[in-house]
Amino acid sequence: MTSLSNKRILLIVSGGIAAYKALDLVRRLRERGASVVPVMTAGAKAFITPLALSSLAGAKVHDELFSLTDEAEMGHIELSRAADLVVIAPATANILAKMASGLADDLASTLLLATDKRTLVAPAMNLRMWLHPATQRNVATLRADGVLFCGPEDGAMACGEFGPGRMSEPLAIVDAIEAALTGDTTLPLPVGIAAAPGTKAPPLAGRRVVVTSGPTHEPIDPVRFIANRSSGKQGHAIAAAAARAGAEVILVSGPVAIPNPQGVTVHPVETAREMLAAVEAALPADIFIAAAAVADWRVSEEATEKLKKTGGGAPVLTLSENPDILATVSRPGARRPALVVGFAAETEHLLDHARAKLARKGCDMIVLNDVGTGTDTFGGDTNEVTLVTASETIPWPRLDKTEIAERLIETLVPRLEAKPS
Repeated sequence: MTSLSNKRILLIVSGGIAAYKALDLVRRLRERGASVVPVMTAGAKAFITPLALSSLAGAKVHDELFSLTDEAEMGHIELSRAADLVVIAPATANILAKMASGLADDLASTLLLATDKRTLVAPAMNLRMWLHPATQRNVATLRADGVLFCGPEDGAMACGEFGPGRMSEPLAIVDAIEAALTGDTTLPLPVGIAAAPGTKAPPLAGRRVVVTSGPTHEPIDPVRFIANRSSGKQGHAIAAAAARAGAEVILVSGPVAIPNPQGVTVHPVETAREMLAAVEAALPADIFIAAAAVADWRVSEEATEKLKKTGGGAPVLTLSENPDILATVSRPGARRPALVVGFAAETEHLLDHARAKLARKGCDMIVLNDVGTGTDTFGGDTNEVTLVTASETIPWPRLDKTEIAERLIETLVPRLEAKPS
């Protein structure tokens, strides 16, 4: 049994290009044992067919307010109150405006006005529409009314623009539905929206956090590269923890084989130079956490063809030093984050090297971890770290990397609040 077994979801699909994602959302919900009662607006039918939605839901699609059959039994009242949760995906700017104003001019908006159940929306619209003051006012009103939000995310739009307004992926919405049904109201705030008046905001609401994660791959030739054993598990866990704390999170990740964290904008890169460019593009930020294991060197001239054995000995590789991302971001200036945190992966003289790195880089904190022989820090699920600042050395016991991430974010919040604004 899952947390969605035997749960009844009233799914309202409104009119936007992201409506196609509703089909996969229905499939994912039914895989987990939920029943789905689908409702479509007139606009939704321009993007997907009622037959497709009905077939996947295994239920009739409701789309008419004045259906003689349904309304003979006050169908809109029954639909609105028989569900365990009402979900709108995608939720357009139009339906959000109707909800905020209490309009009821079609079946979907009437159901939303008549329901006594919790409501979760997954917005999807052009970034200009999402950032428009009218939409932001409507979202603030809905949040004050107790409506839950999943997304929107930053991403590419069907119109060719890039920014906030992209509908969350179906699996992220499923997770949000499970959280809503278990009483969890700490879903991340939508991009660009502050906490509603009278509600307690998550500790990093309205803050921007940039995290680097994983290794970098520095090409030698088209098939070989210089790298390290970093899995990205710790950096990805930190990004996820910051998102759960309400931050807008930009994760710049080297090549990894783990899923992207939910509620996080991910910029995949390969080399140290690409990582630096992506980090600089993500600034300004309130916090920068350099958890990536960046290769110190790269080959000065990458071979355009695969290097072959010739019998004349190994090729000579001339190395050049890669840019220092942590030191670059730590430099004083208007774009320096209030808090800059680096990682030190060491094998000997751990504290001495960490303190030296702190001073050399100019950052506010070093998270020291032992990656020597016999440890499972690289690639493992646990970590043992020591926080090093100019005035403190704080050792932590060996913990799961998720717990390390949560503790680190909890540690940084009061330090950020203590910084002059």
